[in-house]
Amino acid sequence: MNDILFETIEAASSAIKNKKLSPVELTKLTLHRIQQHDPVLNAFITVMEEEAMEQAKQLEIESQKNHIRGPLHGIPIAVKDILQTKGVLTTGGSKIFQDWVPNEDATSIKKLKQAGAIIIGKTNLHEFAMGATTENPHYGSTKNPWDITRIPGGSSGGSAVATATGLAFGAVGSDTAGSIRLPAAFCGTVGFKPTYGLVSREGCLPFSWSLDHVGPMTRSVKDAAFMLEVMRGYDPNDRSTVKRDEFKISDYSLLNDLKGIKFGIYEPYMFSGIDQDIKEVIEQAFDQLEALGAEIVPIHLPGIEEALNALKCIAQSEVVSFHQPLLRRHGELYGNDLKYRFQFGREVSATSYINAHRIRNQFVKETIKQMKDIDALIGPTNIQRPFKIGTMVPEQAISNMFTLGKTPLANILGFPSLSVACGFTMDTLPIGLQLIGKPFSDKKILQIGDCYENSQRWLQALRENRNYSPIKS
Repeated sequence: MNDILFETIEAASSAIKNKKLSPVELTKLTLHRIQQHDPVLNAFITVMEEEAMEQAKQLEIESQKNHIRGPLHGIPIAVKDILQTKGVLTTGGSKIFQDWVPNEDATSIKKLKQAGAIIIGKTNLHEFAMGATTENPHYGSTKNPWDITRIPGGSSGGSAVATATGLAFGAVGSDTAGSIRLPAAFCGTVGFKPTYGLVSREGCLPFSWSLDHVGPMTRSVKDAAFMLEVMRGYDPNDRSTVKRDEFKISDYSLLNDLKGIKFGIYEPYMFSGIDQDIKEVIEQAFDQLEALGAEIVPIHLPGIEEALNALKCIAQSEVVSFHQPLLRRHGELYGNDLKYRFQFGREVSATSYINAHRIRNQFVKETIKQMKDIDALIGPTNIQRPFKIGTMVPEQAISNMFTLGKTPLANILGFPSLSVACGFTMDTLPIGLQLIGKPFSDKKILQIGDCYENSQRWLQALRENRNYSPIKS
């Protein structure tokens, strides 16, 4: 029965709908697997055993009455511990909030519950989502399931690991410069950052109001679409959200090929600093996309370096703004890499911050012009292997997201971005292929990713991975 834990949400949902599997059985199997493997992986800060079983029993009653809320009915989903969960500890990966129990759910979690998702636990993260490694000084480091001596990426590392190892069918992450997509790439899963404003951030502890996104992390692209359909939508409590009806799972159609799809590649950015081993795999993925009928053309992105520097300025100044009251009261409780990051943020002047937003707005306008005749930008998600746990000093940690991958570009743009597994390094570490679409082309990007993914056998690779535990399951 443990094989079911590596099936897609779609497959598990079908089994529940056809009464071949019950929500209670599936939740018990998931909790048992967490007990077996999480002591090594450290993907969770809090496992919600009691709450999950209570949800499962209610959903099982509904199933027996042939009332299925949708494709997430009875499906165990994990939540990054930066999103509020009603009545359940929400730490933000920090000692400052080690005893905080919110009295309401984050909007995205509320929507998932209403859709029948079973919240199985709160996943580990880089402290306050402010880093790319998920080396947490308070709750321990999360381990990469392909090599437990290495980082899983961050900041949504626990969410990626739980999804990759059958401890959840999917997870919710947050993404300010790549915190969904980089760990997805390092762990061999799917990570999707929606268009800015498509999914509410209400109830998510902020890093940067201008750059934060909340999105799904799954084992298949179509599963990410199932989660996104539930999570998206206007929220009066988050003024950044917008009313858009373009994305509806009911009309999510599969693409049999990619004929007529045109990708743009800006090589001076996408291939800068890339490991040759990874570049070769990315180029093989490009070949596969072309074999499916797509066209790949060079594109220019003027002003990209200035825009990425603007992202750093915006993020670091906004995060200091949020944390300033906490720093005055609990400064000693922060990890060393965060203390160093705050020093940088304090030095950003109001003039620099305003100019950074001006640079960003100009870059967005110019990029939309450059993408006029293409469907998406394309490139690697990660350009380096995940490094060994404990090898990064605080002074270097602030730049990890920029040296390890090419994810920050989609955040300064606010455009939808997908990371999908595309192969392995020579030492069997996963590599991610990244697509960046035009604003609110989320559905098209997922359809393209789904078509590419269907030409691979990635789920089988996740199922067969035993690198994180000697237990044969």
